[in-house]
Amino acid sequence: MKINSVELVISAVRRSQYPTDEKSEYLLVGRSNVGKSSFINTLINRKNYARTSATPGKTQTINFYLVNEDFYLVDAPGYGFAALSKAKQRKFGLMMEDYLQNRQNLKQVFMLIDFRHKPTKDDIMMYNFLKHYKIPVTIVATKIDKVGITLHQKQRNNLLHDLDLVVGDDFIMFSNVTKQGKNEVYDKIRRTN
Repeated sequence: MKINSVELVISAVRRSQYPTDEKSEYLLVGRSNVGKSSFINTLINRKNYARTSATPGKTQTINFYLVNEDFYLVDAPGYGFAALSKAKQRKFGLMMEDYLQNRQNLKQVFMLIDFRHKPTKDDIMMYNFLKHYKIPVTIVATKIDKVGITLHQKQRNNLLHDLDLVVGDDFIMFSNVTKQGKNEVYDKIRRTN
């Protein structure tokens, strides 16, 4: 996929702010610091378009990136960051629930999980939440370049077992360093757009 244009259209906090042009949307979810900004930057071939932060929990809006004037990459606030107040966590939860329940343009969720670690309770809860709403999910295992190649199959099997992946959901190994998995993500978008 050739990326010709990218534009951050809106950083939304409520449904009334979402784009109204009916283009396909691909939601990105994951724990704080899982590498969502790096994932976006790798997909759109830009270095620092989506800002990466050393401080977890920075994204507090739903960010709509219009790609090639054709579809949106939708960056959601990271979950599982304990330093956020309970009130803020609840607000984000309600914002995400509203988006997932009511957004007709949502074609696919890319759920990012750090390949170096076991899925957390928050990861498993998010996956089960998405399955409850029957939303197609592709698990994207990030930071695979930080795990020795001889451990890849074992770690992959552990992740698939712990998440109890539903038939029809995909699993992609991804590295923003080597670009492994990038074309698989593009193919998934092409097939569902």
